[in-house]
Amino acid sequence: MTTPVAPEMLAARLGRPIVLVGLMGAGKSCVGKRLAARMKLPFLDSDVEFEAAAGVAISDYFARHGEPAFREGERKVIARLMDGPQCVLATGGGAFCNPETRARIKALGVSVWLRADLDLLLKRTAGRDHRPLLKTGDPREILGRLIEQRYPLYAEADTIVDSTDEPPDANVDHVLDALARLSELPR
Repeated sequence: MTTPVAPEMLAARLGRPIVLVGLMGAGKSCVGKRLAARMKLPFLDSDVEFEAAAGVAISDYFARHGEPAFREGERKVIARLMDGPQCVLATGGGAFCNPETRARIKALGVSVWLRADLDLLLKRTAGRDHRPLLKTGDPREILGRLIEQRYPLYAEADTIVDSTDEPPDANVDHVLDALARLSELPR
C-alpha cells in the first residue's frame, strides 16, 4: 500500500523531524536517504554528524574514549539536530536507549522504529568493520543480546515498520504508509 498523500505534503503535515531508530543494519541510513528525497527534506545521520563534530571516526573515538564518552557526545549531537529544521534523521543504534535522547525525540520529532530480524541484521552487517560493538565477539550473539536489551526501548517509538529484504524503496513505501497513518491521528 502506498500513501495517498504526496510525501512532501506528508512532511508539511507532520511538521517535525522524522527520526529513524533501530539496530545497526536495520536500514536507517539507506531508507532515510531515500525517504528524505521523497519528502523533499534534508537527510542527516547522527553518526556522520558526530564524526564531523569529533573530527574522528566513531570506531577511533570508541577506542580512545570508550562507549560512555561516545554516548554523551552522541546525545549532544542529536539534541542539536533535533533543535534544527525539519529533516529525516537516522540515529545510531544505541541513541534511542538514552532516556534523555528518547524524551527529546518524543517531544520534538516523529520516531520510526525500523525493526529487523536477527538474520537480516547479520546479513547487512557482515563484513563491515566500522561497527565497534561487533568487533568484540560473535556478531550473532552480540546482535541477539542487543535485540533483547534494545527492542523494548525501540518499541516506544511512535510507529514500527518492519525492515525487510525487499528493495530499499519498498521499505520507504512502508515508512511513508506508517507516517501517513500517524499524521491522521491527533497528537
